[in-house]
Amino acid sequence: MLDHYLTYQGKMGVSAVPGSGKTLTLSYLAAQLVASSLADDQEVLIVTLVNSAVDNFRRRIGNFIREMGLIPGFGYRVRTLHGLAHDIVRLRPGLVGLAEDFVIVDERESGNILEEVVSRWLRGHPNAADSYLGWTELSDAKAEWVKGGTGGRGWPDLALEIARAFIKRAKDWRLSPEDLTTRLNASAVPLPLAEMASAVYHDYQLALTYRGGVDFDDLIRLAHEALRSDEDFLVRLRHQWPFVLEDEAQDSSKSQEDILHMLVGPEGNWVRVGDPNQAVYHTFTNASPEYLRHFLHQPDVASRALPNSGRSQPSIIALANYLIDWARHEHPVPELHGTLSLPHIEQTPSGDPQPNPPDVPSQVHLIAERYAPDPEVAVVVRSVKRWLEEHPKETGETVAVLTPRNKKGVDIVNALRQAKIPHIELLSSTAATRSTAGVLGNVLRHLSQPTSARQLATLFRAWQRTDWDDPNQRTHLRAMEAWLRKLRRVEDFLWPLEGENARLPDDLLETQEGTGAPDLLEEFRDIVRRWQAAAALPVDQLILTVAQDLFTESTDLALAYKLAVELRHRQNLNPDWRLPELTEELAVIARNQRRFLGFENEDTGFEPPPGVVTVATMHRAKGLEWDRVYLMAVNNYNFPSAQPHDSYIAEKWFIRDQLNLEAEALAQLRALIEQNPAAYVEGTATLEARTDYAAERLRLMYVGITRAKKGLIITWNSGRSQSQRPPNQQATPFIALSTWWSEQAGDGRH
Repeated sequence: MLDHYLTYQGKMGVSAVPGSGKTLTLSYLAAQLVASSLADDQEVLIVTLVNSAVDNFRRRIGNFIREMGLIPGFGYRVRTLHGLAHDIVRLRPGLVGLAEDFVIVDERESGNILEEVVSRWLRGHPNAADSYLGWTELSDAKAEWVKGGTGGRGWPDLALEIARAFIKRAKDWRLSPEDLTTRLNASAVPLPLAEMASAVYHDYQLALTYRGGVDFDDLIRLAHEALRSDEDFLVRLRHQWPFVLEDEAQDSSKSQEDILHMLVGPEGNWVRVGDPNQAVYHTFTNASPEYLRHFLHQPDVASRALPNSGRSQPSIIALANYLIDWARHEHPVPELHGTLSLPHIEQTPSGDPQPNPPDVPSQVHLIAERYAPDPEVAVVVRSVKRWLEEHPKETGETVAVLTPRNKKGVDIVNALRQAKIPHIELLSSTAATRSTAGVLGNVLRHLSQPTSARQLATLFRAWQRTDWDDPNQRTHLRAMEAWLRKLRRVEDFLWPLEGENARLPDDLLETQEGTGAPDLLEEFRDIVRRWQAAAALPVDQLILTVAQDLFTESTDLALAYKLAVELRHRQNLNPDWRLPELTEELAVIARNQRRFLGFENEDTGFEPPPGVVTVATMHRAKGLEWDRVYLMAVNNYNFPSAQPHDSYIAEKWFIRDQLNLEAEALAQLRALIEQNPAAYVEGTATLEARTDYAAERLRLMYVGITRAKKGLIITWNSGRSQSQRPPNQQATPFIALSTWWSEQAGDGRH
């Protein structure tokens, strides 16, 4: 393919299967072009998805350039789309009305701004949710919680999600708040979700302007505007970047495609490489695999394939290929037949430098047994432990547990920690963040329930957490914890009357003689009293005061500072919040239910280490590979198939008619874009969103399967008891794979 391309001018689209070496291929092509096809003032432009891929491309291209006897670092530019947009806008900020010193508001600050705007809008429109809430099914207490009272975050969180998705989509289509206001005013049909989100969009942009900044989505919108507004500027950039190479093109958005299309021009050279079967960001972003699929079928595009992959053993390849065929022809929902597409994965030919692992069908296990969530975790952890014992670090073999959601990943991490199994995690927040939030949450929980002996005992355990794993200390600490838990009057221990002491029972003193128990409990009492005295401080000062007593590591103290700022922000958004509500916010972070940006860098490169279990979501595993892979929780809740018995995470239990309000808001936006508001029919977008989500989850299963090189184990669970939906079932694709795999075994094919 490369030799052919070096004499070919124009556009090329490449379908690359998992493990086909597309990064290596593009890197080599870039190096060849740098060496042979550029003038001194030109560069090859490589656009990829995330920062880690940027670093990877730079390193690989540099190595090839060095092998060619040239100096690396010249003649090529590797950027994410946001990085490229930033380069373009920085060159000519005046073209889009920005000052030379404009600032970029990062994800965290822009998120805080949006929360403030949404919170302010909701306070001014307290009944905005009424027409969408399923009041007939909600008790008064639940209705109060849903609307944000008594610490509830139901409707406020949903309104924030709606606004965030709406603004992102509006910017992707380059619609300003003023454009939307004009279209809404002209609409004879009420579009309440679009009206809400447009008002938030307007105030959000005003807040950005006040700060003299733009967010990441603005960068892309403004880069397009800059290219469109000055033809000479565009011609200069086309000359500077005569070759555009795009990686992960299945995750292109409309804006990305439009910007690159403008840079390439009608006579330019554009190579787009991707795998539509691995498009797993559709429901989280504005990306869609349809942009690449459409490009591949254009008459002026040379379409090629990279079907050979040496990553997986033949049995795993056969399983992935069967999933493609089943989805194309046998999926029970015809609308999903186009979700996965050819080419099939093919083994590498004889003599290839990356041969496939030997075919060992016995290393593939599709476990049909129904587990409850906790037993599923226990089974997987026991299996991982056995495998590690049989494959020590010296063998160089790697293993991963992949989950569809962060929460399940946290459960696995906790179980591995208890089993003393070495592990690392690729989740939304690190164990350090969750641990710090959990410890601080225990303090706030006690301060909100100061007379509870149970909470005091839990606080003692958190305070002594570093010694709890020491077998020599554990027995004594448990005895003191039990004593605290049985206190009849906590205040008698913490605040004895003058001249009195909180006397420990004789049997405790007897069993703990020589352990320092009285001194330790007295120290604990003094610290708790200090924390209670500090409870009147603003929450951020309270957190910092407590952190000084609890933590010694600089990273823990720094995380505590970030958490303190976060809680202060939350309280500013909700002035009536007190300790119980703030405690719940820390608990949400500790349970990994809301993303919190600690100090982990999601975009750094990652090489799975041997002898250690990697725990990751299937999304975060994309682009990685392990010798043995466990796929967990493959049920119809995590992997719905758009069938009547499926349920969907985006459809909130407190919303009537199972409406997906985020999808409905985007449908109202689409009606405005098309200037046909009457085309919006409530509920249609919810049904379409189910199909889109099912398609993405089917592709996610394909991604999970193709991470495995030698061994693959798939399990499922029936879910926890939930009144809003029936127990989970096996995911429909999992049933199809299991049936086919059993038939293969019965026919003696493995």
